Amino acid sequence: MESIFKNLSAEEYARLKDAIPQITVLIAGADGTISPGETSWAEKVTNIRSYSAAEEYQDFYREIGETFQSRLDHLIKELPSNAVSRASQISDTLSGVNAVLGKLEPKHAAHVYKELRSFASHVARAGGGFLKFWSVSAEEKKWVELPMLDKFEWHDKEE
Repeated sequence: MESIFKNLSAEEYARLKDAIPQITVLIAGADGTISPGETSWAEKVTNIRSYSAAEEYQDFYREIGETFQSRLDHLIKELPSNAVSRASQISDTLSGVNAVLGKLEPKHAAHVYKELRSFASHVARAGGGFLKFWSVSAEEKKWVELPMLDKFEWHDKEE
């Protein structure tokens, strides 16, 4: 566990890592169908962030990538197939991330919050067809801002 996550228990750290596959299912399944294109893109974004994110977050994404597909498959199998019920359950679970983010230093909480929202946007934009690529459906728009998460902001004093 990276030092930026030192204030978290193993369970809290796991909850934070699990937010990525949960967001994938939430956004990809918002329209009722979880497409392979959306889940594949989500996995690629996770892998890209394992080397392109700020250095202190790379191991975090690397660990997520190691279990991403198995966690995703498990969530799809275990969660309700009905999109509304599934989204409600994931939203309730993701709201628990607020307490975890609150244990991080403010600048790290703000960074992870921003990364989670960015990730949701990447998944949403991956779902369009030929002419709708990078478009976000009405169902996805309801969730893409991750309304169940409290807003964590950090303004560097040098800005």
